[in-house]
Amino acid sequence: MTTAEPAVPAKETATGPGAAAGVETDAQGSWFAPLPVHEYLQDVRNAVPDKIPEENPCPPDYALGELSVACGPAVRFLGTHENNSDSYRGSVLLVVRDYAGAEGTAPGIEFRLGPAHESDGPVGGGEFLKVAATATELIHQEQQFSFFRYSFTFELTQYEQRVRYSFDGLSRPHFQFFLPTAAQSMNVMSFSCNGFSLGTDTATFKGSLWLDVLRKHNRPNFHYHVMIGGGDQIYADGIKNISHEFNAWLKHKHIHSADKLTPKLEASFDDYYLNRYIEWFGKGYWAGTAGRTIQTALPIALAAIPQVNIYDDHDIIDGFGSYTDVTMRQAIFQGVGQHAFRYYMLFQHHTPYRESPKNEPSWIMGKAPGPYITEPSRSVYTRLGASIGFLGLDCRTERTKHQIVTQSTYDLAFKRVEQEILDSKHAGKPIKHLYVLLGVPICYPRMVFLERLIDSPLFYPIILLARKGIIAHSLVNEFDGQVELLDDMNDHWCSHTHKKERNKLMKKMIDFGKAYDVRITILSGDVHLCCASRFRGTSEISQANPRNDPSFITNLISSAIVNAPPPDGMAKFLSMRARKHRFQKGVVEDMIPLFSVEPGSGKHRSHELFMNKRNYSDLIPVANIPTDLLLQRYGDTATDKFYVPGVVGDKITFSNKTDNIAAASKTNGPIGYPLDPDGVVATLRVEADMTDVNSETGAYELLVPSLEVKK
Repeated sequence: MTTAEPAVPAKETATGPGAAAGVETDAQGSWFAPLPVHEYLQDVRNAVPDKIPEENPCPPDYALGELSVACGPAVRFLGTHENNSDSYRGSVLLVVRDYAGAEGTAPGIEFRLGPAHESDGPVGGGEFLKVAATATELIHQEQQFSFFRYSFTFELTQYEQRVRYSFDGLSRPHFQFFLPTAAQSMNVMSFSCNGFSLGTDTATFKGSLWLDVLRKHNRPNFHYHVMIGGGDQIYADGIKNISHEFNAWLKHKHIHSADKLTPKLEASFDDYYLNRYIEWFGKGYWAGTAGRTIQTALPIALAAIPQVNIYDDHDIIDGFGSYTDVTMRQAIFQGVGQHAFRYYMLFQHHTPYRESPKNEPSWIMGKAPGPYITEPSRSVYTRLGASIGFLGLDCRTERTKHQIVTQSTYDLAFKRVEQEILDSKHAGKPIKHLYVLLGVPICYPRMVFLERLIDSPLFYPIILLARKGIIAHSLVNEFDGQVELLDDMNDHWCSHTHKKERNKLMKKMIDFGKAYDVRITILSGDVHLCCASRFRGTSEISQANPRNDPSFITNLISSAIVNAPPPDGMAKFLSMRARKHRFQKGVVEDMIPLFSVEPGSGKHRSHELFMNKRNYSDLIPVANIPTDLLLQRYGDTATDKFYVPGVVGDKITFSNKTDNIAAASKTNGPIGYPLDPDGVVATLRVEADMTDVNSETGAYELLVPSLEVKK
């Protein structure tokens, strides 16, 4: 069912009781009212029910009039400046339970656009507009659920806009998001590992970092235009327990099992993924074998911040794609991947998996189906406002134990990005930064020695004893009887099985940035701690100023926003394994020592490279920071100021170039970079205290400069 309506804007005047002159109001108060973040605060010790509630016990109430909303609304970002226009494109997903509307109808949606700030209101030239959806579609029905997708296209203007939306005239305070100006690049929030591992004891995690995300999003000058999901947006490992048919198969199967994928098994897979998404994205509710949680702020964020995602193994099941080929090719195991893909597409991309990709220009489709998920890979290209391009590489659909992405997909992806960059230059609006999303860090300590030990014949007797349950049965996984840790190691780019592919990709990115004068920054997650690493040139020009270094690529690693962090011993172990490596002639790679103090307390830390606390990150273009805040941070003369990382809270400390290099060169060399008006401030936001329901974070920042190659 499709109903199309023209997106014809119409002026709207201020309405409602108590409306200030020239300022529109609605049922929630002033047009410019921020999110009521204090209402989303939840003490999870007292609020987590034994099972998923019919209605969320905490605000907001998702019943909209006669609509029983099971999940959503969730906003998906699709693109800006497409075909050299000033357009903004996206969609809203709403999942309704037992929809009783007349046949051929859908809950109506209305978008209202106006200035984001009072200074841009009617006096400043801003107008209030009403805009209809460009298409309203019933894209899927299953069990008692109806999935409605509302597509929209807006026009970017000279001022930043706030978009409020409603269904059948009913709205909530968080039914709103922001558009950048036509000349502005986006403020980005990046996250991964949005869920707990199945056996995690959740009792000690009292807060939710999604509350802090909303708190930061509420800042008048720094709200997030988009959030990027780097994989594991949902933890679906519980399928092995909840699907009784799958659980029974796991208990009796052999490695060379020829069991068929029966309709009953497929139905259990559909039931599992459908209901887990409804619970997690709809209510923020999750239950594992050792605890449960309800993250009230998660569905609020999905409605208030447009998102663009790729997926990773936990969106399917732990380690999918990295087990042995004989395990992965079992019909039942492939069925898990196939059905997980369908619901990933539906909930995270608002797309029925059978819908033709020709209708969506942001996709970069693989040439052939994947080896275990028989669908073409779907990487994403989009433009994050005026001068930032984004490439999200699908690193799971084509993955095997010996391959991450096929060469043909790499070729298609870089050809697409090349064309987009050339078009932007021809249009006089050049792309200066390219964010590349890779689920797993590409610049990270090597564990090859441990991989080879676990995979060697010397370890076989221990594996055999574990399989028989004589010693630590949890040492091996239930899928192929191999060491549980091995699939995680095989996932890594630095694994000995992926090292050649990894080096080829990194060389391609370095050469690509140099050829097209674009600064590449890699976004990653997966590893359940946060850190930052880099590639950089060793020449005098590169050392003097990374802005002139085409080899300078930062890998910003933010993980996990929900899952439990590893113990202190892991952070210390990784710090000991971290080395400066020679990548190629004239280029080295290393970790950046950001974490000299603890968040919140400010206490000194003995290891500075890895932070084993929950976290997320954001990237704010320097041009989006108001002048008064820039002066406050950098002083009147910013050209000689270098940033000193490792700062807690919002207090920023800077020093001059000489002092900074002297202080920072003790370990890995200079890490302060000069202020660049075309640069981006990247911040890792780290949870100060996991027992605090307020979920406050400390900030660790570094400046990512633009690229100015001296040719």
